[in-house]
Amino acid sequence: MLKIEDSIDRLAWNTEHHFLHIQAQHEFMRAWAIQFELGYTDLRVIQIALQLSKPAQSELLSQLTAAYQQVYQYEYAFVAGGLDGFNQQLGNQIADYEQATKQLLNILDQIKSLSD
Repeated sequence: MLKIEDSIDRLAWNTEHHFLHIQAQHEFMRAWAIQFELGYTDLRVIQIALQLSKPAQSELLSQLTAAYQQVYQYEYAFVAGGLDGFNQQLGNQIADYEQATKQLLNILDQIKSLSD
């Protein structure tokens, strides 16, 4: 598999810290939005590596994509509407967001173990 540890580590860091940021009810900041955008780039790198790996990791690719989409909906609500917008739209779903975060981190750990 391609050497993608940096992308995995950055996406995992973003996922965990973005959840903690929102859970702690911290306000939106510009750096958060930049991390959000760069996290998508890291996701795409990981997806491409999974597609190109021998043997192809189509199951992990599907799991990664689905897990990312779950986290993405929460992060996007924060990026688009700030803390108030997030709380209005998804503030009552913080436990679901935490579960989605854990699921994505688990899948990233599985992928990282392949590249060791």
